[in-house]
This record gives sequence, structure tokens and C-alpha cells, in this order.
Amino acid sequence: MADVTLTIWRGDPAGGAFTDYVMPSVEGEVVLDVIHRIQAGPAPDLACRWNCKAGKCGSCSAEINGRPHLMCMTRMDELPEGEPVVVAPMRTFPIIRDLVTDVSFNYTMARHVPPLLPRAPDAPDGTFRMMQVDVERGQEFRKCIECFMCQDVCHVIRDHEENKEHFAGPRMFIRYMELESHPLDSNDRRELLRQRMGLGMCNITKCCTEVCPEHIKITDNAIIPLKERVVDSSYDPVAWLGRKILRRTKRSAAEAAADAPALATPTSADGPTPTVAAGITPPS
Repeated sequence: MADVTLTIWRGDPAGGAFTDYVMPSVEGEVVLDVIHRIQAGPAPDLACRWNCKAGKCGSCSAEINGRPHLMCMTRMDELPEGEPVVVAPMRTFPIIRDLVTDVSFNYTMARHVPPLLPRAPDAPDGTFRMMQVDVERGQEFRKCIECFMCQDVCHVIRDHEENKEHFAGPRMFIRYMELESHPLDSNDRRELLRQRMGLGMCNITKCCTEVCPEHIKITDNAIIPLKERVVDSSYDPVAWLGRKILRRTKRSAAEAAADAPALATPTSADGPTPTVAAGITPPS
């Protein structure tokens, strides 16, 4: 039986290097299976994050042969035969150890997302009326398993660490679009996206869409529509004239973010305050 070679990055924040592990080939295995056999054999101290092994928890994200993948969904027999399989941690996030990275940046940015702000009911009994097409519009975005591979591959923060403070990233943009397109939501997050969340930094290369394991059309159905809404709000002369005539004002970034969890006063019931990732500061 042929052997397979996994070249795995081993190390910690101080540094590391790639190490080769040669294991017997087993039919039907995925990369995570081989990782587990390595942990059970030559490298019991190999750190690897995983949970469901069914492609639904998003925990086992890594870069396999230079491209983000879920290790539990990457079959060994679909990789180039006879060549080493290079497994590395996601490059965008700080190393904790071996294949485990600190993805707390994503949770910090999630706390800046203003929650749903329901509009007034349509009937005196408190019920709402919605078109089915409006209800279905946000369903695609709820498939996200938070593997953060879209965040990892996004060059805005992958190649520019300094942008993390001002860029929400593709994962958060689909959350914003889910809320903005919700038929019951009355908040207006467009200025927040433009001024604080870095929507304008995205140049729609679609790399995030290409790596999504749930096949969410992040660019086409979330980022581009958000950009269109922001442009309409900020630069459309007809919209500007309409606001002047009707004496309406746009909801500012501060007003839109007022109910975000990051700005809420923590209580004892909330537990300890989440650790803020390095380089991330709450919006002022």
C-alpha cells in the first residue's frame, strides 16, 4: 500500500517550520483523518481544531496546498497523487499553536453589528405581513458555518494587518446584508458600513465566494448589493433631493451602531467581557 506525506506547519507565535509525516494510505480518508492518525502516532502533541467532522461546524479550517479548505471535507484521493500535502494554519489570523489560530477578530467585529430593529406591526393585533420573496432573500446568508475561510482569503486583511481595525470582512458583510434585507428591519446601517466597516475597501475579486464551503454567493448577493445601497444613500442626487424636500435625514453611523453589543454596558449576567483581538478597537 502506498504512503502519503503530509507536510504540516508546526510552531507557535514565536515561530515554527514545516515537518513531514509519512503515513500509510487508507482508502476513503479525508485530510482530517490523516491528521488524527498522526496525533495518535508520531506527533501526539500536534494541535488541531475540529469538532463535527461533517462540514457543518467550520472548526477545521486550514490552508491545504496553499488554499483554504475544511480538512474534514477534503478527500485525500482528490489531491495530487504522489505529492506531499501541505497543511498550514490560516495565514490571516495570529498563530496559537500548530494548525490552531486565534480567530477572535471575527467575534470582535460581530459585536459591532447592530441587531435587528423591528418596525411597527402591520395590524393592531401585532402581526406582520411580508412577501415570501423578501423572507427568502436572507436565507442564503444563514447557511454560513463561520469557518472564516472567506476572511482568511480576503487580501484586504490577509496582506494588510493594519486594516483589521477598520474592515469587517466578507463574513460580517453577509450578516449586514441579511439584516439590511430583512423585511422587518428598520435600522439603516449604510453610513456605518461606509464610515467604519470598510465596505469600500473591498474590490470584489470574488475570492471569498470561491472558497465558501456552503456556496454562498458572498460577492454577488451581499457585498455588491451593500455597495449599491451605500452609493444610493451617499451619492444619488435624486435621493439627496428627496431627503431635502421631505426633510429627512440619513441615520448616522453612531445612531446605527447604538444598539450593537460592543457598545452595550455589560452586566453580571453577561459574564466576563470578551477579549478584544490585538489591533481591534471599538468604534468611537
